Amino acid sequence: MKKDLLTLQDITRDDLEQIFELSTKLKKERGNQDFKPLTGKSVGLIFAKSSTRTRISFEVGVSELGGYPLYLDQSKMQVGRGETISDTAHVLSRYLHGIVIRTFAHADVAELAREADIPVINALTDEFHPCQLLADMLTIKEYSGKVDNSIRIAFYGDGRSNMANSLILAAKLTGMELVIAAPEEEAPSTDLIGDAKNIVWEKDPLKAAEGVDYFYTDVWVSMGFEEERARRMEIFRPYQVTARLFEKAKPQAKFLHCLPAHRGEEVAAEVMDSPRSIVFDEAENRLHVQKAVMSMLMGK
Repeated sequence: MKKDLLTLQDITRDDLEQIFELSTKLKKERGNQDFKPLTGKSVGLIFAKSSTRTRISFEVGVSELGGYPLYLDQSKMQVGRGETISDTAHVLSRYLHGIVIRTFAHADVAELAREADIPVINALTDEFHPCQLLADMLTIKEYSGKVDNSIRIAFYGDGRSNMANSLILAAKLTGMELVIAAPEEEAPSTDLIGDAKNIVWEKDPLKAAEGVDYFYTDVWVSMGFEEERARRMEIFRPYQVTARLFEKAKPQAKFLHCLPAHRGEEVAAEVMDSPRSIVFDEAENRLHVQKAVMSMLMGK
């Protein structure tokens, strides 16, 4: 595994299997006082975006691994007043043993990792959300027993979002079949898909649902895109995940969402609150995969 986790391009299939194995062990043995690979270590949690699951899961995760989490509001750091990312990286490398950052521009996280001497974990940028996808894939493995080309997943909504981009990288890593159901204005990046044959864009939401094992969606208006709300609500409305889509899918199809969810917008309440929804298992797995990743990158 590389020094940092910025996108899923930073891990191999072998790394993924190690993350699955350790995550499963940590989940099963949660509370085991003997596994403390971050004992004596401090991890900085830099947040420019508000958060529920990401902040709590990382703070709890660092603590359960024996480390000390420091929550750092990016707007109250000197980087928010003009200090360069490079200078910040060099200073934090003298104080901390690892950095977790949730911010806007992915280029800023890449620069931070390039300049820092300690591991950096991307907890979300406008372009990628690798920790969420690791939790998603662990959840799929728990329900299907595998994460490979036998799995078909359909993402509905913004085909250029950080979730769509991360799903593309997950499909390229594992061979999962991925169909992105999105309007033409927000079709996925062909550059990111490259020559992958297992990833397709489909404009017709009903056609995209055929043979699906897992439906996935995300909010239509992410942080930083509020001024586009009216346009986005209009163009994404046909891509709401509804019970009708499940009629086209496999009989045991499940519903995934990175949360928070807006019932009545990207997902119908009857889907979100149905037995098909496994979003809370998915949310819990954020804790376990992040503990595994921090153990591998920052642990003794």
